[in-house]
Amino acid sequence: MKKIITGLGLTALLCMLAFTINISEPLAIGSDLPKSDLKMQDVNGKMTSIKEAAKENGVLVMFSSNTCPYVVKNQDRTRAIAAHAIKKNVGVIILNSNEAYRSKDDSFDAMKAYSNNQQYKWNYVVDKNHEIADAFGANRTPEVFLFNKNMKLVYHGAIDDNPTDATAVNKEHLKIAINELTEGKQIAVTKTKSVGCNIKRIK
Repeated sequence: MKKIITGLGLTALLCMLAFTINISEPLAIGSDLPKSDLKMQDVNGKMTSIKEAAKENGVLVMFSSNTCPYVVKNQDRTRAIAAHAIKKNVGVIILNSNEAYRSKDDSFDAMKAYSNNQQYKWNYVVDKNHEIADAFGANRTPEVFLFNKNMKLVYHGAIDDNPTDATAVNKEHLKIAINELTEGKQIAVTKTKSVGCNIKRIK
């Protein structure tokens, strides 16, 4: 009996390890932008890529959704930071990678309605089969990746240090990183912890 239990325990451990190995690690700072040419459907009906969304000083890639409570709490900040990035000549593209919810709250029609309601002036695209999220090792919404003009990752993590309360923010990490990037300075804080909903992947 003891041997059977030990065997089951070992099997369970191996399964856990296999599952862990299959989860991609997030892109390391300094990494090249992966799958930059992959075309994705934008809510405006056109096909676009991250490379096409980029501007002179780089590109901000944000993984988001329509109904995640953390996304909702960050709606005003999302619009503000996206507008700031564009003002600084950094392109913006928001990806919805919730493939398991594509027939629910994150359907293409729901994305179009959400984008219209939020008055997005930047790309909001379907990350089909969470291909980009997998390549980036992205796991949450919202989660941001900032790339410089050479398409190298310079910042990854959260918009700021208080995702649940905009009135209690002490550090606007992403805004600071964008400013440092566009002013030719070294990024002081390159990684922070993103807090949000898990990306809803298909199994």
